[in-house]
Amino acid sequence: MWLKRFSVVLAALVAAPTVAAEPETLPPYVPAYEPTTVDERGLWSQADELELLYKRSEHLIDDEELNAFVRRILCSTVGNDRCDGVRIYILNIPAFNASMMPNGAMAIWSGLLLRLRSEANLASVLAHEFAHFELRHSLQGFKNRRSTSDLLAWTVVLGNAAVVDTRNSQISLVGSIFRFNRDMERQGDLLALKYLRQSPYPSRASSQVWQYLMEEADARAAGRKIRRKDRYRAGFFDTHPTSLDRADYLLEKSMEYGDIGNAEQSAYFEAIRPWLPKLLADQVRLNDFGGTEYLLGNIAGVTGWIPELVLARAELFASRGKPRDLITATTLYLDAIDKGHETSEVLRGLGLSLVKSGRRKEGAEYLERYLAQNPDAPDAAIIRMYVPNGDE
Repeated sequence: MWLKRFSVVLAALVAAPTVAAEPETLPPYVPAYEPTTVDERGLWSQADELELLYKRSEHLIDDEELNAFVRRILCSTVGNDRCDGVRIYILNIPAFNASMMPNGAMAIWSGLLLRLRSEANLASVLAHEFAHFELRHSLQGFKNRRSTSDLLAWTVVLGNAAVVDTRNSQISLVGSIFRFNRDMERQGDLLALKYLRQSPYPSRASSQVWQYLMEEADARAAGRKIRRKDRYRAGFFDTHPTSLDRADYLLEKSMEYGDIGNAEQSAYFEAIRPWLPKLLADQVRLNDFGGTEYLLGNIAGVTGWIPELVLARAELFASRGKPRDLITATTLYLDAIDKGHETSEVLRGLGLSLVKSGRRKEGAEYLERYLAQNPDAPDAAIIRMYVPNGDE
């Protein structure tokens, strides 16, 4: 009897109509939600206060061209009607993070710009954050939870990737108040893909971002001689999809779309190049040899070994300071000079590398040139200790 009943149920399931596939078009644009309840007004008030911190922060990058570039990418991806009300704040913090608050303020950390490879990659991150905004995830999460101290998904990706000292800054974890759960992250990912599909950029750029972050984490672990373990699926208590999981389902969905577009790699680095020396110098100071070497090599894969990258690599080896590193650093500094990049940073680094390698006389020559260019440099007194007063 039970077998007969099972057969009837199975037949019914087989004959049942399939569930309609999720529509792939963008939802109609709805202007930003206005708070109505006491809780909602409290959340918006808190967001307004945090946005004020962005405006007053010493970390704020108030560069008109860079901000216009980021806004152009956002508008090209989600559409002008959606992006018109967004206020973008780029913060000089050397870690990978982005967030968007329910009042329309979006924060982007400078370390994110260094880790992307194209306009399309940036578009995918901006689209993801805007998707959370349009889906009102901050409001949903706030209703379920009044406080949190966790970082956003982007920060979770890198874990202990870098020790960023922002303890003296009120915005150190300002975006972390808007934390999203695993379902919300997936919803944000998939809506962002829809934005990308209808943009000039290929949607597969979204999966690439997670691939880059995993590769950097691998390089960091190798540099620190530790074993890194990746889990393919999130566990029961995990609040976010794993990086592997996201790279997989985003790639699968983008292949399903089959959309094409120009990722605009060269244009991306042309836009951020004025800030590249600063971004690279901040990265080198993180004391992450393996991760930084990975980043430099990948950027060079797009731009070639431009002088800024050569200098950053020289500074990286010089900062580790092993005898072999000093030889490599000296060679790289000389390469930078050969490329016409005889800056004060190059002269200082080359001089100190030579002095530390035992070539005091040769090093002093470059340090003298450094002091000639920067007589009032903050480290001038220390550098003069390496420069002889007479022939030696």
